[in-house]
Amino acid sequence: MTALTLVRPDDWHLHLRDGAHLRAVLPDTARRFARAIVMPNLKPPVTSVGLAARYRASILDALPPGMRFEPLMTLYLTEATTPADIAEAMESGIVAAVKYYPAGATTHSAAGVTDIARCHGVLAAMEEAGLPLLVHGEVTDPAVDVFDREKVFLERVLLPVVRRFPRLRVVVEHITTREAVDFVEAASENVAATLTAHHLLLNRNALFQGGLQPHHYCLPLLKREIHRGALLRAATGGSPKFFLGTDSAPHTRATKETACGCAGIYTAHAAIELYAEAFEQAGALERLEAFASFHGADFYRLPRNEDRITLEKTHWNVPSQLAFGDEVLIPFRAGERVAWRLAEQPAPTGAEA
Repeated sequence: MTALTLVRPDDWHLHLRDGAHLRAVLPDTARRFARAIVMPNLKPPVTSVGLAARYRASILDALPPGMRFEPLMTLYLTEATTPADIAEAMESGIVAAVKYYPAGATTHSAAGVTDIARCHGVLAAMEEAGLPLLVHGEVTDPAVDVFDREKVFLERVLLPVVRRFPRLRVVVEHITTREAVDFVEAASENVAATLTAHHLLLNRNALFQGGLQPHHYCLPLLKREIHRGALLRAATGGSPKFFLGTDSAPHTRATKETACGCAGIYTAHAAIELYAEAFEQAGALERLEAFASFHGADFYRLPRNEDRITLEKTHWNVPSQLAFGDEVLIPFRAGERVAWRLAEQPAPTGAEA
């Protein structure tokens, strides 16, 4: 196959940052995706409809002329969130979901939830309204091995939630383990999951190839090959419970290459192309469109997109670094090749810095 045409996909898990950083990375996503679920973990976090509206306006203002893109906003769940906030979110027409970060689990999650039981009233309101809960599925208990945090979260936290609120629509974000695949498959149709390109393409050996690799450090961490295989089978198996969510997370080079580096991998510059690589490796390119363009829209009860994109089987080299405001970021596959290319794709954002 030398070309692949798809209904334009959506990204159901995206970090865009704000200010100059937002302006630097947004075009990479808008070239490829019609819509994206935008994460609310800014500083300060997006905890209200008013803050979501302002963030949405800044995203649209940063969109280059001629590009079309719809940001789907989320609220950051805290123990101060109320059922009234959920009602306001539903009335706003701009809030697509609420994001649950266990406090301290990942970047900018300090304001997250320490005990989900304190949010039961809010979850009941979300269940009644049909507003999805998006879950960063890791416990933060220091007694739990870092590679087991997803598995323990599913057993200790999420299973009781879905039993208590059986009609609550839940997306388990960026799953990384065989246990997470099994959990989602066994759950009701109200439970789904997103999968990242980097978790489909890499196992945890990639953290240590040729030395410590900070630009492969993300949360949840990359896992063993047995788990990567389970994720790839879930993504390519045709189940509507699994769909695309890049978790593209830009950080400056300085904040990645430091004694206590930030978690996150930037993939927006080649997002759909990387998924095409993963599906091609699995011999399942014919199933990429449903995974990337249909399953997420259907779960979120939104219309499927009508326009299309085309990928060409043409290798191209990723720049070694990209402009990121007044700084630089190191993209996934920096200085290396990607096997597919977006047709008529301009140079990646910022060109080579």
